[in-house]
Amino acid sequence: MGKRDFPILEFDGVTENIIEPSKFIKKINMSESVVMCFYSEVIEKLSNDGRLKEIKTLYSQIGKHPIYELDYKGKKVTVFHPGVGAALGASLMEEVIALGGRKFISCGSGGVLDKDIAVGNIIVPNSAIRDEGTSYHYVEPSREISINNKAIEAIEKTLKAHKCNYILAKTWSTDSFYRETKDMMKLRKDEGCLVVEMECSAFCAVAEYRNVIFGQMIYSGDDISCEEWNSRSEVDRRFVREALFWFSVEASLQL
Repeated sequence: MGKRDFPILEFDGVTENIIEPSKFIKKINMSESVVMCFYSEVIEKLSNDGRLKEIKTLYSQIGKHPIYELDYKGKKVTVFHPGVGAALGASLMEEVIALGGRKFISCGSGGVLDKDIAVGNIIVPNSAIRDEGTSYHYVEPSREISINNKAIEAIEKTLKAHKCNYILAKTWSTDSFYRETKDMMKLRKDEGCLVVEMECSAFCAVAEYRNVIFGQMIYSGDDISCEEWNSRSEVDRRFVREALFWFSVEASLQL
């Protein structure tokens, strides 16, 4: 393959992978419907309440990554925490795909690029700016990547059934939240982004490469649009985090 000015643009969509997950991870008897939950306290509570059954343990250099099974109204759903950041999240998603996952809904949080969006608003991404590195190893370089329409439809159907307001919008996926600058924020806002997070575009790319379905719900958290960063930590997020988890469960079963 040819050398480019920037290594991240040297996309190889033809050559076989050196490490192929399905060659060392055996498929197990698990639900194809998967919730990738960023809320560790929600998973911990469900586990302590006996609602989750650990069906597999994955490993990385930071330790164990449990894969759980949830029984929801007589139906099985696979649940796991994808870690933080595109590289780790995409790698764990790859391994769960090898285990048998096919229909992924993620629930997470993000910073808003508009101070008028209050804490706890639900944002459903329909596309993501690829300002992270992982996605460029899965699909050809592009500025944006679209979220699967079937996943968006399942999420919208679920939210409407619960009479929940939501915003359908573009998200900005970036690797380094400590290098978000005012000028960069304004540029992304001009492109139509309402929220910033770290993983969405990479999850979309993995899903496209592996021919699985992925969608996401994000609640609005901190505010990066003002002169000074506002964590807005005084607002309790527990209710919305639990709600988005259960909405994700329902949406995954819609697929």
